[in-house]
Amino acid sequence: MPDLRIALAQINTCVGDIAGNTALIVAACRSAHERGAHLVLLPEMTITGYPIEDLALRESFQRAAERAVQRIAAQLDSEGLGDLTVVLGTLGVATSGRPFNQAVVITGGEVTARYNKHHLPNYGVFDERRIFAAGDDRCVIEVHGRRIGVVICEDIWADGGPVAQMDDAGIDLLAVLNGSPFEEGKGHVRTELAQRRAQELTAPVAYVNLWGGQDDLVFDGHSFVVGTDGTVLASAPGFDDALLTWDLGDDAEPAPASALAAPATDDEQVYRACVTGLRDYVTKNGFTSVVLGLSGGIDSALTAAIAADAIDGGNVVGVSMPSTFSSEHSKDDAADLAKRLGADYRVQPIATMVDAFQDQLALEGVAEENLQARVRGVILMAISNREGHLVIAPGNKSELATGYATIYDAGSIGGFAPLKDVDKSRVWDLARWRNAHAEARGETPPIPANSIDKAPSAELRPGQTDQDSLPPYDVLDEVLDAYVEHAEGRAELLARGFDEAVVDTVLSLVDRAEWKRRQYPPGPKVTALAFGRDRRLPITSRWRERAE
Repeated sequence: MPDLRIALAQINTCVGDIAGNTALIVAACRSAHERGAHLVLLPEMTITGYPIEDLALRESFQRAAERAVQRIAAQLDSEGLGDLTVVLGTLGVATSGRPFNQAVVITGGEVTARYNKHHLPNYGVFDERRIFAAGDDRCVIEVHGRRIGVVICEDIWADGGPVAQMDDAGIDLLAVLNGSPFEEGKGHVRTELAQRRAQELTAPVAYVNLWGGQDDLVFDGHSFVVGTDGTVLASAPGFDDALLTWDLGDDAEPAPASALAAPATDDEQVYRACVTGLRDYVTKNGFTSVVLGLSGGIDSALTAAIAADAIDGGNVVGVSMPSTFSSEHSKDDAADLAKRLGADYRVQPIATMVDAFQDQLALEGVAEENLQARVRGVILMAISNREGHLVIAPGNKSELATGYATIYDAGSIGGFAPLKDVDKSRVWDLARWRNAHAEARGETPPIPANSIDKAPSAELRPGQTDQDSLPPYDVLDEVLDAYVEHAEGRAELLARGFDEAVVDTVLSLVDRAEWKRRQYPPGPKVTALAFGRDRRLPITSRWRERAE
């Protein structure tokens, strides 16, 4: 029997579902006990879900969270699991002022210790200083004769603070409870940070992270244990439930290969994040199906494939809405996609509806083009109202950045936008990855090759392509990455060698489209800087990037 067997319980909680989250916690503890664990670690804010935003300030919610903690302690003890030591995240009741982001330690049917998070992130998607009070005490517990330090998420990112307080505590393990959102490449950063802390403390670090979608955030799990020499001793897969066990002995040996999750490519990670975000938004908000327009193009094709992977193709309604300008290949590609996915496929021509509006309005030019797009949006919303599907938008980050979409059309309306934080160039990459993944498994690729290969077009006038109005997407996305995600100005972009006309066009489009972005549905954050929580600019602003 090991000196100390630790179980990292990676679960998918839901904000506000205290009863449901409690059931998940108890079930994880039962499984950990069956595997011979002595110590169970669960993620940050497990009781309440995360992030809870202003729910934290409601005293009724604080009391409900505390009652759940007490019920868990009593239930574990009554089921004969009182010898387990369980560390989990919750909302600490405010004694005065703001509440705490708290970890509680449960053993023997009682709460034996509490720890309040010290460092409250106030950047990017986080605004914890607004709702939580900061703690200042150290938390070290003893389990089976081993000393365990306990901290929460941001506490290990800041030099000094509670981790530095462990220097003279003689700990044998640092347990870190996390609610760390996904963004591409972040996994390596987490691991390297934990490795550094393990070396500083001369103690292994056990990092448990929650997973699942919560509005526009996705949590990826990827819990792990690192040793004092930086070796990853155990790891859990991402985007899934996991109970990762690891034994802390006198001389911890690297875990066997079976305890190490297989690595995934960046494209796979981003794709799975989009699937997780959509699935949890749909299911946690009480929907069972989605509806979207199928144009035959790459954006709607990838969005539909993500939806089919998230909730099964039979729960996806795809509507082809051809106009007089729609090509035959677009109709054929939409039908082919739906067949591959097993989706409910429908065709609703829009010509007579557009004519009815035109009889009254006599629109011309862009206004006439936009009318066609908005009629499609009306059709999708009508089907949603009639049948109860969630409308999802297939627009991508490049379109959102430049405002290259008709507001209130089929590409921008609805309750969720799975590709909101995926630029156009990456849309093609993800589509190719998904098809290759299917082929490697001996399955039919879900996305028709023609949808990937053909030039993108809104088909609102004869011969139209996106590049009539935008630079080539590889150039556009590079400029957008520099301007939006890295906040480089006009002078910096020109110094990097971008064409002046391209820079001025792109910056002007981005600056003028803020009002459209504010009305766009939420979508999963997968990059370091997503529109919405990450990037907050005024709609009304006369600042423009100009020659200095």
